Amino acid sequence: MMERDWKAQCQEFLEMEGDPQQYGRTESLTLSTPRSACPSCGHKITATENIPVLSFLLLGGKCSACKKPISIQYPLVELTTACLSVIVAMRFGVSHASLAALVFTWCLIALTLIDFHKQLLPDSITYPLMWLGILYSFTGNFTDLQSSVIGASAGYMSLWLVFQLFKLVTGKEGMGYGDFKLLAALGAWCGWQLLPLIILLSSVVGAVVGIAMLVSGYTKRAQPIPFGPYLATAGWIALMWGEQLNNTYLGLLR
Repeated sequence: MMERDWKAQCQEFLEMEGDPQQYGRTESLTLSTPRSACPSCGHKITATENIPVLSFLLLGGKCSACKKPISIQYPLVELTTACLSVIVAMRFGVSHASLAALVFTWCLIALTLIDFHKQLLPDSITYPLMWLGILYSFTGNFTDLQSSVIGASAGYMSLWLVFQLFKLVTGKEGMGYGDFKLLAALGAWCGWQLLPLIILLSSVVGAVVGIAMLVSGYTKRAQPIPFGPYLATAGWIALMWGEQLNNTYLGLLR
């Protein structure tokens, strides 16, 4: 959807001649329409073939029409989402805090996968997530309003300064602007007090995984590695158990 919009905007900006249908502008394209289809043969996925995890097992991991393998990503994402949702429900119980944490969790899952595949953190998710965090801080459940606003500002500025310093020293861009916006959203939800924990956790995990990927040959040295998944993981952990982890960390320093 975003790629189609970008192409259409470029066509308009450059005043290029051409059929709008070339970029799908005359076709309806949303999260619900058109219906999901097999990428190999175009078979429309029926309701019974779209039951999370269960349909994948019943179909034997293959399309019912062309018998081509279905990516294991689909059931893994569905299973991961279910497990994390159960953890959230157990952590916060039956409350509006639990509902808010579920929205937070689902957004982070979407951002993680998009960044992993496309090296992109779309504004259409990061900005609403940030504003939702600020608005929800009025309840005082995860953090208070002042800490939320400072957290959003400090989250964005901290990575922006690192970006500018890295660019000044090396002449290269070390990360994308989406990372700034994601950390701003995490700061809005968790408060500025947990930003050091989020940055520490994401940096350590990112460094370990990145080194492992280089050593194993999965990625090359010049190939960019998305930082968003590590930020999202650290932010989710911080929202769930950040205060306890902070207290434990500070206790060890005393």
